[in-house]
Amino acid sequence: MARGPRGERGERSDRGGSREESDLVERLVSINRVAKVVKGGRRFGFAALVITGDGRGRVGIGAGKAREVPEAIRKATDQAKRGMVRIPLREGRTLHHDVQGNFGAGSVVLRAAVPGTGIIAGGPMRAVFEALGVQDVVAKSVGTSNPHNMVKATFDALKRMQSPRLVALRRGKKVSDVIARREGDGQRGEAHD
Repeated sequence: MARGPRGERGERSDRGGSREESDLVERLVSINRVAKVVKGGRRFGFAALVITGDGRGRVGIGAGKAREVPEAIRKATDQAKRGMVRIPLREGRTLHHDVQGNFGAGSVVLRAAVPGTGIIAGGPMRAVFEALGVQDVVAKSVGTSNPHNMVKATFDALKRMQSPRLVALRRGKKVSDVIARREGDGQRGEAHD
């Protein structure tokens, strides 16, 4: 295959978005080795699960398979970068409200937390929150411990997240009405405890 004046294929795309891609956080969640039995013995392959985020509310998930580990990770990372979604965060550090997510046999419960709580979550979910930029959250996984299902259930929950601005727009109210009501509900709940 003939190469252009720029040298290797794909060099042009690397120059265009180098600054944007350089500040992305990449977390390798799992690597799975699989064996295929063939006439001469076993042939090994690898499957990687990668989470990519910018630490400011955008996150993506990717899975890649290849005969070599680095190639599987590269494929998964590329897929994660292509499929990034924006998640609304409160004050850029926690979730707006409690939410549940499901995928397959996996079910997760995500709860907003006060400043200083930290990320209280199990392995694969922790990687999602670190890449997303969440600093305070309490998460619980119920059901499967399969990393693929846990991460996809976490993404399902995050996609259900709604900001007060979106809720106010949908209801035809002011943002201050929605937020005041939320804070009022929290104060009533504390009085009953």
